[in-house]
Amino acid sequence: MTSENRKTIVVTGGSRGIGRAICTALAAPEADVYFNFSAAEADARITEQMVRERGATATALQMDVTDPDQVTGFFQRVIENTGRIDVLVNNAGITRDGLLVRMSDAHWDAVMDTNLKGAFRCTRAAAKQMLKQRSGRIIHISSVVGVTGNPGQANYVASKAGIIGFTKAVALELASRGITVNTVAPGFIATDMTASLPEKSRQAMIARIPLGRVGTPEDIAAAVAFLASAQAAYITGQVIHVSGGMTM
Repeated sequence: MTSENRKTIVVTGGSRGIGRAICTALAAPEADVYFNFSAAEADARITEQMVRERGATATALQMDVTDPDQVTGFFQRVIENTGRIDVLVNNAGITRDGLLVRMSDAHWDAVMDTNLKGAFRCTRAAAKQMLKQRSGRIIHISSVVGVTGNPGQANYVASKAGIIGFTKAVALELASRGITVNTVAPGFIATDMTASLPEKSRQAMIARIPLGRVGTPEDIAAAVAFLASAQAAYITGQVIHVSGGMTM
C-alpha cells in the first residue's frame, strides 16, 4: 500500500483501558497510530506493542491535554511525520468524584479542563488539518451519565454532557468538508476506573443493565471502529450509546 493510502489515527488517553482497546481496534497494516500518555509510560509501551502486533505503526508520546503548548506540539509532530490526520478519538478523561456541596473548585476545574476542554483543544488542532484534507473522522468518548446524570459526579456528568453538545456543534461546522463528528457514550464498563467500586455498588449498577452484564473496553472500541470506517460516512452529529440498554 502506498503512503498516500495510509491512515493516520490519533487517540488520546491510549495507554490502557478503553483507550488501549480503541488503539488496537483501529490498528491495521495501513495505519499509523499515535496516542498520548500523561504519566503511565510502561502501560503506553504495552499498548504500542499490541498495536504493532496488528501490523500498524505505533507511537506513544507524552502529552497533557490540559496544556495548550503540549497539545500543539503533539499534533505538529503527527502532521510533520505523516502529513495528515484521518481519525481523532478523544478518550482522555479523569474523575474527581464528590457531593456537590463538598466539591472544590479545583476538582471541578480539573475534570472540566481534562474531559471537555482537552477534547476542545485536540479537536481544534486536528480539525485544521482535516479541513485542508476535506476529510476526517472525529469521535468523542462521553458517558451514559452525560445523559442520565449521576449523584456524586456533578463535574464528570457536566463534562460528558458538554461533550455531547460540543459534538453536535462541531458536526454542523465541519460537515460541508466531509468531516464527521460523533460520540460514543459508554455505560458501565470494566476498567481500572470502575474496578475500585464497592461490590454492593457494582451489583446495583449491573441490576440497571437490561443485558445483565458489565461491558468491556472492546465493546466500546467496536463502536468507535465502525464510526471511523467508510461504512459510517453518512453518520454525523450522533451519540451512540453502548450501555447494554441502560438508556432505553
